[in-house]
Amino acid sequence: MEILAISQQKNASIVSNRPVAIFVRLIICPNFKRLIKPFPFYKFKPFVMRKFLLPALAISLLLACNNDKKTETTQQEIKDSATSSTTSEARTAPVAVVVFEKLLGSFVGAFGDNKITLLITRADKDSVSGRSIVGGNDRPFTGTITQNGNSYAIAAKEPGDDPNDGVFNFTIADSADKVTGSWKPNNVKKPTKEYTLERKKFEYKADVGAYPQASLRLLKAKDVENEMKEDLEFMRNEIFARHGYCFKKKNLRQQFENEEWYVPNTVDIKGFLTDIEKKNIELIKRYEKYAAEYGDEYGR
Repeated sequence: MEILAISQQKNASIVSNRPVAIFVRLIICPNFKRLIKPFPFYKFKPFVMRKFLLPALAISLLLACNNDKKTETTQQEIKDSATSSTTSEARTAPVAVVVFEKLLGSFVGAFGDNKITLLITRADKDSVSGRSIVGGNDRPFTGTITQNGNSYAIAAKEPGDDPNDGVFNFTIADSADKVTGSWKPNNVKKPTKEYTLERKKFEYKADVGAYPQASLRLLKAKDVENEMKEDLEFMRNEIFARHGYCFKKKNLRQQFENEEWYVPNTVDIKGFLTDIEKKNIELIKRYEKYAAEYGDEYGR
């Protein structure tokens, strides 16, 4: 009996771990009792319990490891599945494109007594934006674009905070090389203007005009000292015209708008003038003033 008590005490310490104790109580113990029932207790020896308990413990640990591996595998499969799904969605997602890219650019032509440049800077699914440069004004516009067969209809408004603002309605052919339409001013007292404009890109060219030397090299006194004031003024402003400057003075606009090379493109050219042009402008201005004050002494 003492040997049995000692054996049970040792077995109790071995199965003190709760999961193991449950396993032993539910599985090992009933089978063990049936196994030893025909034998007398006084013949039972302590090593018998250890003989069965140690393999059982090994089996329980092996099952626990397998469960952990299955759990990790399942989680990895779920993760891989989610990643694969996301990658597939990204691969099939539609890519945004500029639908009307061919419409971008500038269109130039007569606009009443002036020359106008309509510059389209954005034209996508259903909206359009750009600028109008005319009469010394540079105004933004925004509106809508609708494709009608082989042409594109655009309705665009200028902001309305300038007395010369209005609404453009024009059509661009499928070839995108011509604009035909009308402009209705916000001021009802002003007339509506019809126009047909041709695609034309602004390009700075230093060698065009009556006085190209003013942009090509530094001028000397002999280049300007015998010129009339009006000629000097034209020489100076021709430098601005080469850069696409849109003049506010009507007489200057009319002078340059008759030139094929002239494309109104901006109302601010300070950042575009070359160092040669800046120095020549200062020289010409000095002689303009001199010619205005002392022109009669030259016999003019």
